[in-house]
Amino acid sequence: MKKYPFIKYSKTSYSEEETLNRSKAHLAHYDNRRTVREFSSKLIPDEVIQNILLSASTAPSGAHKQPWTFCVVTNADLKKQIREAAEKEEYESYNSRMPPGWLEDLAPLGTDWQKPFLEIAPALIIVFKRSYEFKNNQKKNNYYVSESVGIACGFLIEAIHYCGLVALTHTPSPMNFLSKLLNRPENEKPYLLIPIGYPLAETMVPDIKRKEINEIAVFL
Repeated sequence: MKKYPFIKYSKTSYSEEETLNRSKAHLAHYDNRRTVREFSSKLIPDEVIQNILLSASTAPSGAHKQPWTFCVVTNADLKKQIREAAEKEEYESYNSRMPPGWLEDLAPLGTDWQKPFLEIAPALIIVFKRSYEFKNNQKKNNYYVSESVGIACGFLIEAIHYCGLVALTHTPSPMNFLSKLLNRPENEKPYLLIPIGYPLAETMVPDIKRKEINEIAVFL
């Protein structure tokens, strides 16, 4: 059975003091991350987007299958089609699919079925998960696909924020229309739709608080 050749790996380590300082700096930087729905139409350089996607693709994956495809949409006509299809699904969700409790939880955030950011944001990244591959006319399964793609999306969001851009994780349900509009093969299923870009000069976000450490972690 074929095996990967193993190569030497080294990771820079720091003193205990520097490790603590870096952890504080990292927390301060990412505590500033917010989900944004108000985008500038300013274009993002292609190389920036490519580097962000390559950063996301450094994520670990089951058996190193890297079961993801990132579709980047900047074409205005296609963004309009995506918006129209997404709003159709969102209208149904807000008016008939979502139970009352869900709508009550969303109400303080001021969201509704209208999604203008899908046209305004300069780029949409649609993440697809690949459940299997076809190689030499044989079907080859991928493993831990949802987990692997979820980790890659975390890396993707972090890379977007690191570059000074903003993003929104959007999940219109169902999302099958994305497969049709983007002409994706049957082994790919839409996982997440992420508009990215620069924020408006005066961007408003809800005044929310994140949970404290004792609410999110247990130390045993």
